[in-house]
Amino acid sequence: MLNTLSGRFLILTTVFVLIAELLIFVPSVARYREDYFLQRLERAQIASLALLAEDMIAPELEQELLENAGIYNVVLRRDEVRQLILSSPIPTPIEKTFDMRDPSAWMLIRDAMYRLVDTDDQVIRVIGNPVQDGGLLIEVTLPTEPLRMALIDYGLRILILSAVISVITAMLLFLAVRRFLVKPIKGFVEAMQAYAEAPEDARRIIMPDAGVVELREAQEAMASMQTQLTGALRQKERLAQLGGAVSKISHDLRNILTSAQLFTDRIESSQDPTVSRLAPKLVGSIARAVNLCESTLAFGRVDEPSPRLTRVSLSEIVDDVFAGERLAIGEHPLEFTEDVPVGMMVTADGEQLYRVIGNLIRNARQAVVATGRPGEISVAAMEDDDQCKIVVEDNGPGLPKKAREHLFEAFQGGTTRGGSGLGLAIAAELIRGHGGRLELERTDETGTRFVITLPKSYLTLSPTFA
Repeated sequence: MLNTLSGRFLILTTVFVLIAELLIFVPSVARYREDYFLQRLERAQIASLALLAEDMIAPELEQELLENAGIYNVVLRRDEVRQLILSSPIPTPIEKTFDMRDPSAWMLIRDAMYRLVDTDDQVIRVIGNPVQDGGLLIEVTLPTEPLRMALIDYGLRILILSAVISVITAMLLFLAVRRFLVKPIKGFVEAMQAYAEAPEDARRIIMPDAGVVELREAQEAMASMQTQLTGALRQKERLAQLGGAVSKISHDLRNILTSAQLFTDRIESSQDPTVSRLAPKLVGSIARAVNLCESTLAFGRVDEPSPRLTRVSLSEIVDDVFAGERLAIGEHPLEFTEDVPVGMMVTADGEQLYRVIGNLIRNARQAVVATGRPGEISVAAMEDDDQCKIVVEDNGPGLPKKAREHLFEAFQGGTTRGGSGLGLAIAAELIRGHGGRLELERTDETGTRFVITLPKSYLTLSPTFA
């Protein structure tokens, strides 16, 4: 129970109430001591006035008056004359004198605490003002043991009352905490556990119903998170099913393209000049299509083949990509520009680098053509001692905000309407396999710029690729 929230509240409440009662106890005892002295002074004055009225009383009556007042003797000062009105033998000399005419709170507390711990029975003098202007001052002598016993008795009653109040307060708070905090928190935890058993079940999403503002905010945040997670899990399941379908389609398409590749062997032997000129492009396109199907299958298995690194001509790769894209644009006024140093060689897998650059340029071409306006796509390259950079830029409309949020995530970062987003995900993975990175440097209404960074040294690559 001590490890529970309500149990700790119970203990803390009891402790804090006791501390509060202790802070009340000290001035209460001091106040009780002051009242005790003032009471003795008042009784002594009444006894003195009775004596003055009768002028002479019997010693037995005088002793009774002193015993009833709880004092040894009384001194009353009237008209500048100090008179010993009532007296009896004092067992010991007077130890201390206390002036109750204008004491400070600190003095009252200090003297009261000292009297509680001092066990010696002493005789003390107390000075005060007579009531109803019955003189200039009044002095009494009295023993300290009855005072100490009265203080202890009063203190014990205060402590017992404090303990009872503490227990009642703690129990009330304990029940309130269980009702308004512990019970809703337990329900919150049970709802989380029930959701964890079947997160795909939207019926198990928590329904915020707490009356406490902070707990309700936590429930609302949890409900929002569970809703997003359930949606993500459903999407993941659908993507997994879609991935399986894509893998099957890619497998069948690869077989079809392999058959088409056999027919291109006969086309290459044609004597027609146009056929002879276009046949190599057709053969290359079919080969790349077959390779793309195989790569898609590999992506579904999370098993993209390692790059076969060689020294390849960057300008030749860019020229091949531009040649294919020029055939795709038809009559649209789209200009392709290249700023690649002549003879620039990069350490890369030529086929994979072609796929990456081809994907970026194809996306750019589709974006520009979709606007219906003239456009330009450029590829530039530069290098230093450590790395080379390839910049693919266009003056299209820029990427939509939704595409930017998940740009390099498969099936989520599609840049065109109806696109799967697989192209950029594969491209980024291929570049990472080279030890480099593919980044979106800029995209706005004036165009988009992608930057490919490749290391120049084999030492920067993984041992698998070196």
